[in-house]
Amino acid sequence: MPAALPDPLPAPLRTPPGEDLQTRIHLMQGRRAREHSLPVVPALKRVLPAGLRPGGVYSLQGSMSLAMALLAGPSLNGAWCGVMGLPDFGVEAAAGFGVALDRLVLVPDPGERWLQVLAAMTDVLPVVLACAPARTAPADAARLGARLRERGSVLLVAGNWPQSEAVLRVSGQDWEGLGQGHGHLSRQELRVEVALRGASRTAVVDLSGGVPEKASAYRIGA
Repeated sequence: MPAALPDPLPAPLRTPPGEDLQTRIHLMQGRRAREHSLPVVPALKRVLPAGLRPGGVYSLQGSMSLAMALLAGPSLNGAWCGVMGLPDFGVEAAAGFGVALDRLVLVPDPGERWLQVLAAMTDVLPVVLACAPARTAPADAARLGARLRERGSVLLVAGNWPQSEAVLRVSGQDWEGLGQGHGHLSRQELRVEVALRGASRTAVVDLSGGVPEKASAYRIGA
């Protein structure tokens, strides 16, 4: 008897930039309650012990693994998440970290209306990961920050952002399980430098147990 095929991964919601994001997502998730903080996975508690602050912007640099792990905490807790402006974002790798694909909204190319699309996403999604544009005017960042605080949403920026709650930079990483350039990646350790409210520290994060190989080679930010 042939082996049964594994169940396919649920498909994320892919939305063109011109479509009404608010209408589509409101219909699927209903009204969301504001939370005091959004959880992070246990491996990241040394990086952000208080979780993700609603209304906060977090600048991420160095590794997509960190970004996916940050999405996984709220997603595992039932939250909807969005990814904007990252056409190479690996949904299978994200699922390996624990991101629920049936509660994931993808906008690979927001077009020229980057800020408007991002604002629409943060209006209805608790957490959004977005690629930083080449340049962000301080006034635009301030307006978006006010909107995030009003809505209680969290913005994760792959790259630099002028008004960040914190900057998280992966300065080094080690992994095991690839052997001679192939095999299953069983362990990944990130060295994360955290700058938060004027203070800085370094934490070593062990992502053992959920380390998709595709996520490890994808660098983001500066």
